[in-house]
Amino acid sequence: MGLIKRVWIWVLAIVVVVGVFAAFRLGKKTDPEYFTAKVEKGDIRQVIEATGTINPVTSVQVGSQVSGMISKLYVDFNSKVTKGQVIAEIDPKLFEGAVLQAQADLQNSQALLAAAKANVAKDQATQQQNKLDYDRAVGLQRQGVNSQQQLDQAKATYDAITAQVGSDRAAIQQAEAQVAQKTATLKVAQTNLDYTIIRAPINGTVVARNIDIGQTVAASLQAPTLFMIALDLTKMQVYAKTDEGDVGQIRPGQKADFQVDAFPKEMFHGVVFQVRMNATSIQNVVTYDTIVNFDNPDLKLFPGMTAYVSIPVASVTETVKIPNAALRYKPDLSAEKVQELYSKYGIAVTSAIQTPPAASQPGATGGGRAAPKPSTVGNSGLAVVWKLEPDKSLRPLQIHIGLTDHTYTALTGGDLQPGDELVTGATTAKQESAGPGLTPQRR
Repeated sequence: MGLIKRVWIWVLAIVVVVGVFAAFRLGKKTDPEYFTAKVEKGDIRQVIEATGTINPVTSVQVGSQVSGMISKLYVDFNSKVTKGQVIAEIDPKLFEGAVLQAQADLQNSQALLAAAKANVAKDQATQQQNKLDYDRAVGLQRQGVNSQQQLDQAKATYDAITAQVGSDRAAIQQAEAQVAQKTATLKVAQTNLDYTIIRAPINGTVVARNIDIGQTVAASLQAPTLFMIALDLTKMQVYAKTDEGDVGQIRPGQKADFQVDAFPKEMFHGVVFQVRMNATSIQNVVTYDTIVNFDNPDLKLFPGMTAYVSIPVASVTETVKIPNAALRYKPDLSAEKVQELYSKYGIAVTSAIQTPPAASQPGATGGGRAAPKPSTVGNSGLAVVWKLEPDKSLRPLQIHIGLTDHTYTALTGGDLQPGDELVTGATTAKQESAGPGLTPQRR
């Protein structure tokens, strides 16, 4: 029994020691672990990113003004064409019949016009004869040879033929009008017949063909598009959709770079031609078309390809640059402690300076309000960053910042040098690294 009692005493003692040790370990506050990035020196380029579509500088839609069945095709996709070249034909039989009918109607009208002119000539001769008869009747009546009745009859005959001549002249005008009408009808029929032959309006390349032989073209309501011809595929454009917040920084003549999925490792270059004022709004996002001209001498790029455009709008070289993660960091400290550090290092609290949160969860990596994003080097703003001192303490620094490429921001004023370590995040010692590429520093 004495042995069992001693064993239980030892077990109880071990349990008490383990409990005390565990309580001590659990009650011990874990030190924070900081993640830093170094201040560097280098170049910063501010660029505008946009996505667009490659298009020919000039493209023409070729349609048909008459309806009918496609009987012949002379070109296909990617065919080179010259202005006036025949590229397709519509079955002309119905239109040829219309031309023949119009020609016959015109000839009939011309014959009626000739008959009307002949009638005028005939009635004019009769009118002249009746005029002579009437004049003789007047002379004989004065001599008392003819009676008044004979004179009246001669006058009536002359007046009747005179009216007939007037009617014949009106018939000539009507026949001439008919000839003009039939001439116009023939011209329309001939024009429709000519339209059955479809010709290329410009020199270029066929980039789209929407018809096949035997297909019926219906042009009653609107001219259907049969072909799309691009003028010159060695000179092309990118229609880039740029955000309304960026268009104020884009100017004609600026250089632009872009890539396409077909050649992911190759960079193409162009020049901004214009920013079109026609806005496009999709889900309350307003964009404008920025036109970028570029040369395509090898015809590597095709119309319709998606282009990923970068337009540099500002740059600085050999400047001290700060990681943007350092500008977003806010320490896990109370507002009173932050204010105390601000006062200690002479930092005035303004609306331009980051304000620490009133409370945050332990182990948070930080990430307050983003620093200002000036569009030019001269438009610098205020920000506060936290420098890791050699004794692992934090020191707030008020700095002036300028141009940013959304990864680094140029330093335009402040007590920072290349190589200084700025805090970008923090966590407790029990937590793992906040992210790849960051250097943890334990206090």
